[in-house]
Amino acid sequence: MLCLPGWAGLRTQRASSVTKPMGPRPVGLLACAGRFPIAFAEKAREHSIPVVCIGVAGMADPALKEICTEFHTLRRASLGFLIRTFRRGGVERWTMAGKFHKHMIYQPWRWIQLVPDWRMVRFYFFRKRRANNDDSLLLGLISEFRAHRLECVSSLDLLPELLVREGILTRRKPTATEQKDISVGWALAREMGRLDIGQSVMIRERAVLAVEAIEGTDRAIERAGELCSRSGFVVVKVAKPGQDRRFDVPAVGTETIETMHRAGARVLAIEAGQTILLDEAQTVALADRYGIAITALGSDPRV
Repeated sequence: MLCLPGWAGLRTQRASSVTKPMGPRPVGLLACAGRFPIAFAEKAREHSIPVVCIGVAGMADPALKEICTEFHTLRRASLGFLIRTFRRGGVERWTMAGKFHKHMIYQPWRWIQLVPDWRMVRFYFFRKRRANNDDSLLLGLISEFRAHRLECVSSLDLLPELLVREGILTRRKPTATEQKDISVGWALAREMGRLDIGQSVMIRERAVLAVEAIEGTDRAIERAGELCSRSGFVVVKVAKPGQDRRFDVPAVGTETIETMHRAGARVLAIEAGQTILLDEAQTVALADRYGIAITALGSDPRV
């Protein structure tokens, strides 16, 4: 039986002695790029939970329109639009899923392109933050929503089965040399996560080829392939220490494997119980086809 901690209130509503039971409460979904928002919406529909989805323009998959109860497109940086849409949809709890392409915030003439509303301007420029890293921005965003009685919850409460199990998932195992690279990369990736820089490190012969930052995992892998002349290297991706599961949970899938294949990577090492593995059967089958090893580790590897 699937356990849904934190989501029970979405499934039913308390009925008084003189009224009939109401339907399940809707959940809000702020959807960005990738398969994760679709997986979440499909699971919610399976459990008869209405989803009021706001998809970020140019990122969210159009397929969400057919899966969600409501679908709205966020075409500008309007915090007010997000809050009003969720409130009108009867949302009390909301979640975020998918990869937000943060680099777009730093493009030329960014504010003309993003067209922020006053709430977003006030949030970004006038709210006190130590830095504009992911944790600071997202925790600040969560606080803004909470002020309007919209509570952010973890999408993994509904989809715990997406977290990868421990073990070697593919037919090919990492070699002894690759195991050493995993060990070095693991410690470095953990430190990069602690500093809130990124979650992935690319390693070859115990040397760092690339570290993920604002560009995201796939583009960091591509950069490593360019620097390593597309010869075999190891990709290590771990969760941040004390990862807040309401946002930024590491995720991999078929797109990750395709990127690794093009770049020449040979091993993907991820953290068991802390990493989302999307479309597991397809992802593992694709890795087997390309001769890529996937290993999910439950603790820090040692050389």
